Amino acid sequence: MPPAKKRARTYDPVKIRTAVLTQFGHVREAVRTLTPEQLALPTRLAGWTVRELAAHVTMAVETVSRNLDRDEPAEPELTLLDWPFATAVRAADIDDGTHALAAENPDLDALCTRTEERLAKALATAPGTRLLAARTGAMTLADYLVTRTVELVVHTDDLNAAVPGLDIPYDRQALAACTRLLADALAAKAPGGSTEVRIPPYAVVQCVQGPRHTRGTPPNVVETDPLTWIRLATGRVTWTDAVEAAEVSASGERADLGGLLPLMS
Repeated sequence: MPPAKKRARTYDPVKIRTAVLTQFGHVREAVRTLTPEQLALPTRLAGWTVRELAAHVTMAVETVSRNLDRDEPAEPELTLLDWPFATAVRAADIDDGTHALAAENPDLDALCTRTEERLAKALATAPGTRLLAARTGAMTLADYLVTRTVELVVHTDDLNAAVPGLDIPYDRQALAACTRLLADALAAKAPGGSTEVRIPPYAVVQCVQGPRHTRGTPPNVVETDPLTWIRLATGRVTWTDAVEAAEVSASGERADLGGLLPLMS
């Protein structure tokens, strides 16, 4: 008998809305303190300065308000677990749009403030079931907001890495949702039950085909912290480098996830 199909993870829509607003607020507060010299620093995203990265964060959030302004699609095209694998095709458009947005908005604080105000107003009345015509594919507002936690957490980490001494905090719910979505994406990419991936305190998933354990300590275990996992899943760090730096522990013959990562790039 085949194993029972796993139920899709659910997210508390109220907590996710709050997490998106809170994490964007953290970014906005940090960006307004940056000097012109800091805004001109390079980031680990090729061709983007801190200014362009900060502008991109507003673009990632503004898509919520902009899509709510559009006509509602007839039916959904994308599930939440489809999204991580649907973003790469838009990389060139995103790059062009980011450069243009940064050039057109020299006052980043004003841009962030407008974006935050529009988002808060839009989320005050829109139901989670509302379909959005996102460029990656139509999906519900509730699901799309979970994807915004990924954008916000990943780029918060990028900003912290780019500016010495910058320490933008991570909203706990945003970090949890980002971690869980990317962990579930791994399980969707490599379904199975032979390897257990632990990302305390937020996620545990089983993946990779092979003998499935049912009790006791699994034979193949990977464990890491949330930010290291997010960096692995998005290509900010390689599997080899993370293992060598002791940021990941991996035991068992099926515990090497290097061939499955990154999930997004």
